Amino acid sequence: MVNRYAQSDASNFLDKTLFVDVMSYLPDDLLVKVDIASMANSLEARSPFLDHKLMEFAASLPPELKLKGLQSKYLLKRAFSPLLPREILNRKKMGFGVPIDRWLRNELKDFTYDIMLENRTIQRGLFRREAVQLLIDEHMAKHADHSYRIWTLLFLELWYRMFIDKTRVLGI
Repeated sequence: MVNRYAQSDASNFLDKTLFVDVMSYLPDDLLVKVDIASMANSLEARSPFLDHKLMEFAASLPPELKLKGLQSKYLLKRAFSPLLPREILNRKKMGFGVPIDRWLRNELKDFTYDIMLENRTIQRGLFRREAVQLLIDEHMAKHADHSYRIWTLLFLELWYRMFIDKTRVLGI
C-alpha cells in the first residue's frame, strides 16, 4: 500500500491530509461515484473547483485560510459570503442521497418481503417475524420511514447468505 502521507512534501498535517485526499479519496472514490451517477443519466459532469490552477492556488494558501477553528473552507466561504445566503454557507455537509425508502416501497418491495420473511431468515434467530413484518408493513403504508432499519436488516441477511451460508445472492 502506498503511503501518501510520506509522498507529500507539505510542511503541516492539514496540507498533507489534503494531498492524500486529492491523490486517493478524490479519484478513487468521489469522482468515480459522480462519473457513474452522471453517465447513468446521460449527463456529463464537470468539477470546476478541480481546475488545476485553482487547485494549485488553494494548495499554496496557508492552513489558517483553509481551516479556521472548526470552520472548513474558510476563505471560500468568506469570498462567497456576499453572494450566498448564510443558511447555504453554513449548512452541514450532505452526502450523496440514495432513495432507499422509495426503492423498498417499489422496485425492492417483493424482494424485501421475500427475503426478510422467508423461513430461512427467521429460523436464523436474528429477527422476530412479527417485528420484521411490522417494520416493513409500517414502512410500506408510509406510517413511518423505516428505510434504513429495513435496509440494514436486509443487507445483514444477504451478507449472512453470502459469507456465512455461502449461497449465491442476487445471481452473483
